[in-house]
Amino acid sequence: MAVLRDEQKQVRSQQDVVAVRQIVREWAVYAGFSLVDQTKIVTAASELARNTLTHGGGGMVRLEALNDGSRRGLRIVFEDSGPGIPDVEQALRDGFTTAGGLGLGLGGAKRLSSEFEIDSRPGQGTRVAITRWR
Repeated sequence: MAVLRDEQKQVRSQQDVVAVRQIVREWAVYAGFSLVDQTKIVTAASELARNTLTHGGGGMVRLEALNDGSRRGLRIVFEDSGPGIPDVEQALRDGFTTAGGLGLGLGGAKRLSSEFEIDSRPGQGTRVAITRWR
């Protein structure tokens, strides 16, 4: 698998969350995603960027345009140095929330992605990587 291009951005404010949505949409268009797939990856990225800010205290996002033979894709990696997630399995369940929301964030992002990876350690932060293929 080849990375065709990559870019990294900080997530430190609500304006950065908006910027992540915009750049993910641009990259999804570049990768040739349908409008439905663009919406899925933008929605997942928006939720994860918001989590990075709200729960992680801010962090970084890295975008990678991928080529794997005949497949093109987009990988987005969110990393923070926040408190981490004590129980990842519980956090992935619909309805679980620590911020008073609907509790659909992590699980929803997972369902909207072709591939989903999470690594979180209490006191050390969280890394979430999503990939969407077309």
